[in-house]
Amino acid sequence: MEYRRLGKSGLKVSALSLGSWVTFGRQLDVRKAQACMEAAFEAGINFFDNAETYAAGESERIMGEVLKRLDWSRDAYCVSSKVFFGAAREPAPTQRGLSRKHVFEACHQALTRLGVDYLDLYFCHRPDPETPIEETVRAMHDLIQQGKVLYWGTSEWSAQQIMEAYAVARQYGLTPPTTEQPEYNMFHRDRVEREYARLYAEIGLGTTVWSPLASGVLTGKYNDGIPEDSRLNLPGYEWLRARYESAEGQDRIAKVRGLAHLADELGMDMAQMALAWCLRNPNVSTVILGVSGVEQLRRNLTALEAVERLTPEVMTRIGQILGNQPQ
Repeated sequence: MEYRRLGKSGLKVSALSLGSWVTFGRQLDVRKAQACMEAAFEAGINFFDNAETYAAGESERIMGEVLKRLDWSRDAYCVSSKVFFGAAREPAPTQRGLSRKHVFEACHQALTRLGVDYLDLYFCHRPDPETPIEETVRAMHDLIQQGKVLYWGTSEWSAQQIMEAYAVARQYGLTPPTTEQPEYNMFHRDRVEREYARLYAEIGLGTTVWSPLASGVLTGKYNDGIPEDSRLNLPGYEWLRARYESAEGQDRIAKVRGLAHLADELGMDMAQMALAWCLRNPNVSTVILGVSGVEQLRRNLTALEAVERLTPEVMTRIGQILGNQPQ
């Protein structure tokens, strides 16, 4: 396993990490989740990602039960949560957003569900236009001062919003955000590669990127239609299916077919190549994997060995097939 600093912080996270979105509470029960987390930890993964909204809190409860069963030393792994959407299926006004009240309540609830004394990372899951950024920054700072959170970050915030939070923190002597959790893959690259470009050097922003396989499209498994066991068939994920069936989605499938020929030529599968492509970006601190079983996890871990085969020449060929190089 390779370990990378989370931005300019001293925290080292595994280059590949394990997330629980869609899987925990949907496809994996406690027993299967334990098998995946145990295999991940044995392979060197030290960061496990979660959120209050995943399976309406059930994802955190499952992860908490697994952590209790495995009884790892608390200083050997990192666990995260995110706040914004709420854990209730129909949240009340005070049960969502980034108000001081919800940030505090959600943190305490996440600690209870996960069965830990503190969160290593705590993310603002989306920007909240109805809450002043200063209020949210102060709430995060206070949680850090209380020892309930070690590092805080954002998820799907614009560069301008991140810089505003950073400026507020510096102005009032508060703790600034350490990391951002954006979507990043071969089809979704402009924000990470262009919009955030100056933030890596200017404020030392780290990134914990999600959806590296574009919800499975970059594995090639949708090249001939939607498999029966696909997440595109899960209730509540109709938006993913609509994206796949759109004109843009079908254009992506055509490009994946072209990428698959290149992957074959390089002696790897599409998932390996797509994950290695993300890992090759030096501004990516960790790539979050979402898996439905141990064998899938082990296959994805081989992407670490594939990075060196993505030479500048190969990257150029990938870019020609994608045709979406950020300007």
